[in-house]
Amino acid sequence: MPLVALNEYSNGSPEIALSVVVLNWNARDYLLACLRSMTTQIWRHRIEIIVVDNHSDIDQSVRSVRREFPQIQLIAHPRNMGFAAGNNSALPFARGRFLLFLNPDTVVHPNALDLLVDFLDSHPQCGACGPKLLNENGSLQKSCRAFPTFGTGLFRSTFLGRLFPKNPWTRQYLMLDFDHSREARVDWLSGAALCVRRETLDEIGTWDESFFMYCEDVDLCFRMNRSGWERWYVPQSQITHRIGASSDWIQGTTIRRHHAAMLRYFVKHNSHGLSALTIPLVALGIGLRALLAMAKLYRSYAKHGVPNRPEDVAKWRGDTSS
Repeated sequence: MPLVALNEYSNGSPEIALSVVVLNWNARDYLLACLRSMTTQIWRHRIEIIVVDNHSDIDQSVRSVRREFPQIQLIAHPRNMGFAAGNNSALPFARGRFLLFLNPDTVVHPNALDLLVDFLDSHPQCGACGPKLLNENGSLQKSCRAFPTFGTGLFRSTFLGRLFPKNPWTRQYLMLDFDHSREARVDWLSGAALCVRRETLDEIGTWDESFFMYCEDVDLCFRMNRSGWERWYVPQSQITHRIGASSDWIQGTTIRRHHAAMLRYFVKHNSHGLSALTIPLVALGIGLRALLAMAKLYRSYAKHGVPNRPEDVAKWRGDTSS
């Protein structure tokens, strides 16, 4: 089906309701599947798609998108700008009232985009909403969390968490008692599929580009919360997410960037009023957590070899998942 199906007018209005921004880096096959999942559907609302490529240098993503989807607007960067800056680069070109920031390793289910638009239209105080994310086997992928606290950092993925697995800080952060089958207000939602009101970004600012990768979704939702914008989990809308498919093969870099982002988030939002010793202690804890993750990774490398391509991940991914 041609892309023109995406641009049919809804209720006689020429207004674009939703701009879908797909940020890609060396995930060509996943990206093409993602785009097909949207362009083979007819949507009630008028929708546009913008692909932002962060210098995919090994898989010819740009050439493939231009060949198969010449109608889709494509922004090709000469370098990897990171998640925040890459998504921000699409904003001057996006015309929708709402913006869905979508990972390339996703497949959009029927009606998913229309349902997100419907929800934001009917909840004017909602600054962002997110769909139910599913794993490839159809199981639930938990995509909403409580804001992290000092207790979260102390117990989450550390030896203390293993000694006290039922501690309240971890349970609260992971929302272990949350019913993922119902709509609900939440603290933050995964940036893998985050639908944001343009008015909200105009008020609070765009993605914080000091976060190269990871925690920028937590930061954005935290700033919404501070300005009084609600965030909602909308399970009627469903998207399959092949989590980590576009980054697992550079897991060492991923670990370093993830933990650096955790420290950046803590310093930005949680350091006020704390003692001078707190930040060094938090930095030490995050550093130790990163070292443990790297040690686990290198054990997997010793067993399976170092992956050089995304498709090599299947050999060792299970050994490094936390």
